[in-house]
Amino acid sequence: MVTLEDIQAAARRIESIAHRTPVLTSHLIDREAGLSASFKCENLQRGGAFKIRGAMNFLLSIPAADIGRGVVGFSSGNHAQAVAIAAAHLGTKATLVMPSDAPQSKVEATKSYGATIVSYDRLRDDREAIGRKIAAETGATLVPPFDHEWIVAGTGTVVLELLEQAPELDALVVCIGGGGLLAGSLIAAKALRPDVRVFGVEPELGNDFYLSRKAGKRVEIPPPKTIADGLRTPKPGAITFPIVNELVEDILLVTEDEILGAMEFIKTRMKLVVEPSGAVSAAAVLSHKLPPGIRRVGVILSGGNI
Repeated sequence: MVTLEDIQAAARRIESIAHRTPVLTSHLIDREAGLSASFKCENLQRGGAFKIRGAMNFLLSIPAADIGRGVVGFSSGNHAQAVAIAAAHLGTKATLVMPSDAPQSKVEATKSYGATIVSYDRLRDDREAIGRKIAAETGATLVPPFDHEWIVAGTGTVVLELLEQAPELDALVVCIGGGGLLAGSLIAAKALRPDVRVFGVEPELGNDFYLSRKAGKRVEIPPPKTIADGLRTPKPGAITFPIVNELVEDILLVTEDEILGAMEFIKTRMKLVVEPSGAVSAAAVLSHKLPPGIRRVGVILSGGNI
């Protein structure tokens, strides 16, 4: 189980590379949402997303004898970029397994950090199996995108910062892909502020956590066809699901139109570029999905790589 102490140690470990991202507000968005929203802008993070926090914490936790053999990861884009950045920072090589339909901008950005890209078909191939095979053949360390204690601890540093920057929050709203960000956020929030309410948000078309929580066990869905490409994980993580299932108040669902509407609203009102995956949490707030009584909410804008 990841602890607050693990997250605090991760914060110290990654402080030289991960930005302390700003928290911004908008009176126009507050009026539209009917509450006060504080946006944690991880779209302004190194690599354009929160993922550098987990990836850097992971690579810095790899034994010195192993890091020289390189790392291999699998991702639709943001984790891939984060692993590539972290590997370049440490002077080791990175191989990233990315779906053939990954946004080209994310593929090119990952390449720009010196990584080798291996493509796969997400409808036919098992990306984790491909990654394990490469790791076994090369001696590289496999860096999963969400389902590892080092990743969860690193991502929890987002809320560690947010609750320092906006300590008066009643609730937090966090997007869900594989659950690493939400799991880390829950551990940090409940340790620091047991009374704070935490909600996860998924696209309706990628509702594996919602269904899993209803069933009380991990449920796998077909590859989701949502515009939120970073949230297309078909099954919750073995490590992240028990944490989320125990600590989250509720899983909220948003439509594709609500995601697009939130992106547009944030762009025009706050002049921020947020990708679909990064906008789902804002979509829940702007579409009034939160229960009544919440006045001050922290919203994590998880990425801006569109």
